[in-house]
Amino acid sequence: MGIENSKQPNTQAYVDAIRSGDRVLLSRAITLVESQLEKHQKQAEEILEKCMPFSGNSFRMAITGTPGVGKSSLIESFTKVLLSEGHKVAILAIDPSSQKTKGSILGDKTRMQELSMNENVYIRPSPAGNTLGGVAAKTREAIFLCEAAGFDFIIIETVGVGQSEITVHGMVDFFTLVLQPNAGDELQGIKRGIVEMADLILINKSEEPHRELARKSALYYKNALHYLPAKESNWQPDVLLCSALQSTGLQEMYQLTQKFKEQSLDFIQINRFRQSSLWYQNQLQLALERWFIQTDGVEQFIQKQEQLLLEGKSTSAKSCRDTLEFFKSQIQNK
Repeated sequence: MGIENSKQPNTQAYVDAIRSGDRVLLSRAITLVESQLEKHQKQAEEILEKCMPFSGNSFRMAITGTPGVGKSSLIESFTKVLLSEGHKVAILAIDPSSQKTKGSILGDKTRMQELSMNENVYIRPSPAGNTLGGVAAKTREAIFLCEAAGFDFIIIETVGVGQSEITVHGMVDFFTLVLQPNAGDELQGIKRGIVEMADLILINKSEEPHRELARKSALYYKNALHYLPAKESNWQPDVLLCSALQSTGLQEMYQLTQKFKEQSLDFIQINRFRQSSLWYQNQLQLALERWFIQTDGVEQFIQKQEQLLLEGKSTSAKSCRDTLEFFKSQIQNK
């Protein structure tokens, strides 16, 4: 049942339900956050404002990798380890979007049915839409709401289809890159930037008959990490072998996250402030862009400039100046 077709709770009812761990109203609150309707956005902002004092108490982890590397299976197995350690886990699984319906194609929730029935696990699949960075547009807000609901370990599974992963890196404390056993060949195809961002590289599917190949892959990446600049957090990234299928290497993975948390606590706090500042600037830029486009006549003026460019009657620089002058004139005339 959609939020349009059901009785809408007031803001305080949402906040109280979220604070009590109500996963149904948590989902509805995230749907409000993701909605483009103005009345939903207003209430979503009120909910977020009231929930903010109760957020920030989780460990935020991103897991990325190309399709087929086994991210979802890995997350499912790793979450069981987290549950055994007493954590409450929220999984924000970002799926590739249908260009027709804009909805999720894969639907991670259907692949984690056993976990989704556990009251200490919350799974939220969201479509990536047109957002770059392998995350949904409102992933950051969803993190805050999950934290307010008492989930102390947040996992973000990114699309992993070659888009820049800088966006998700700017939302989390710990960045994990998942790869398959492929010796040195795959090293040539992995962009240096994403390896530089990684706090942990996991070679998944390292069970037999791929065990020896996985060891060679790990050796290649360990050597590659020595040539990368030191991290600001002073954390030394590691390479681990794991198998989501056999649930091996996952306890070591958990121990590394805890070691990072203990060693980098001060850095995490400073980095989160920096992330909030950058996210504010990003949101401000998007809001200004929407305002600019929605100003009377601007969109039509842009279309005319594009036609002039197509006909070779203007330059990009001149069209830009003319468009800004038109925008200023429209604002001054209001």
